[in-house]
Amino acid sequence: MDGVVSDVAVGVKRGSDELLPGGVLNGPNSNMSSIVTANGNDSKKFKGDDKMDAAPSRVLHIRKLPSEVTETEVIALGLPFGKVTNILMLKGKNQAFLELGSEESAITMVNYYSTMTPNLRNQPVYIQYSNHKELKTDITLNQRAQAVLQVVTSVHTSNSSLTGTAGDNSVSSGQSPVLRIIIDNMYYPVTLDVLHQIFSKFGAVLKIITFTKNNQFQALLQYGDPVNAQQAKLALDGQNIYNACCTLRIDFSKLVNLNVKYNNDKSRDYTRPDLPSGDGQPSLDPSIAAAFAKETSLLGLPVTVPGALSPMGIPNAAAAAHAAGRAGMGGMSSGGYTVLLVSNLNEEMVSPQSLFTLFGVYGDVQRVKILYNKKDSALIQMADGNQSQLAMSHLNGQKMYGKIIRVTLSKHQTVQLPREGLDDQGLTKDFGNSPLHRFKKPGSKNFLNIFPPSPTLHLSNIPTTVSEDDLRTLFTNTGGTVKAFKFFQRDHKMALLQMSTAEEAIQALIDLHNYNLGENHHLRVSFSKSTI
Repeated sequence: MDGVVSDVAVGVKRGSDELLPGGVLNGPNSNMSSIVTANGNDSKKFKGDDKMDAAPSRVLHIRKLPSEVTETEVIALGLPFGKVTNILMLKGKNQAFLELGSEESAITMVNYYSTMTPNLRNQPVYIQYSNHKELKTDITLNQRAQAVLQVVTSVHTSNSSLTGTAGDNSVSSGQSPVLRIIIDNMYYPVTLDVLHQIFSKFGAVLKIITFTKNNQFQALLQYGDPVNAQQAKLALDGQNIYNACCTLRIDFSKLVNLNVKYNNDKSRDYTRPDLPSGDGQPSLDPSIAAAFAKETSLLGLPVTVPGALSPMGIPNAAAAAHAAGRAGMGGMSSGGYTVLLVSNLNEEMVSPQSLFTLFGVYGDVQRVKILYNKKDSALIQMADGNQSQLAMSHLNGQKMYGKIIRVTLSKHQTVQLPREGLDDQGLTKDFGNSPLHRFKKPGSKNFLNIFPPSPTLHLSNIPTTVSEDDLRTLFTNTGGTVKAFKFFQRDHKMALLQMSTAEEAIQALIDLHNYNLGENHHLRVSFSKSTI
């Protein structure tokens, strides 16, 4: 039921005449406006306002509100789902009625909060449909709530600036339920599920969109309540997800609502499980996501503890690899999923060597096997579980030889070599003893320079006899366009070179990493977070 509230508190239109207290007729045949008070002192119940019986309505009934809750906090519950058009607070009964701009918005809100109970002031509140189809209030008797509603809705403006991925409206900074998150020093992958796990500690997370901008991994994350966004920002800004890396930089977004088109490993709307995964951005299989979440589980300490997000003393592949690299410890654990399944490859172009070179940016590739009966797919065995997850995080959805590749974790523990004497047409290769592994040396600087594919490449080990023109010509010959080039000011052995697209940069890296420039100088190529 909507509970114990006053019949004089609400007048509604149901499509038929209704007798209001005092004999006032409200309905299609009445010229009278409904009279509303907000004291909630009468103890009569609304008939038929039981959640199980009530049909969807844009008027929602909210129960068990904390006595000190404000109108702003109640309105904030509805803002992520659409425009809030009216509110009636019944503080004496710890209840409220909230009217949304459309029935569709109300349905989305009820569906979401039925699976994730909202909290106001650390107390659960309950939301259900009201049988009332429209909430009419007397402005003179409900002035405070109407004034708050007017202020909150007045900050809404039209159409946000993030084309195609986010936004309906913008709002003044500090009041938005949407946070903009930048990950600095991202040596290890931060997935959408990891973000959800961290930020859910502060309230209901409705939507997340992740993307790379200016060669930095960023995310937009929407709460059901701006208060939760504020709490999360205060607690998490400047914290490290893992020891000494993956630092959270958090600010309020100007957006108040995110439009998520696809549910996959790049974006998710937790209020719309029916959304497609989208073309070209394959969704992570739930079992894979679960395995990854387990591998990168976070320390569940109170946020008031310094370094609470750092995985101190808990099993964590990313932290273990990071510790091994920083402290110079010999040998990293190869626990977890070490074998990747790569699909949608260009079978006319791909080779074990090209996969070794590309995936070698993110870990030491041990073996590569292109499947004999399905040559657009391959198995790649990395040195440890963290490296496989790192490669999956950065390369899934990237374009290689004109095709968007899909990278997932394989159920296989190892990549089997062909039986002795069996010719598999060069589809399987063992790279275990390759001198080109980037991460064999403990404490290597390579641990600190792992970035997602980008148009800008970092070049090193360049002999003094090789000029800018030489390098521009060399990289143009890979089939792409060199847009910019810059030698490092203090060290001409290194340079930045920018191709037109990340796909061209991937191609150039595959073709030219370890290229012999003469004088026993083999070119080193990696992706850069810098721009020219």
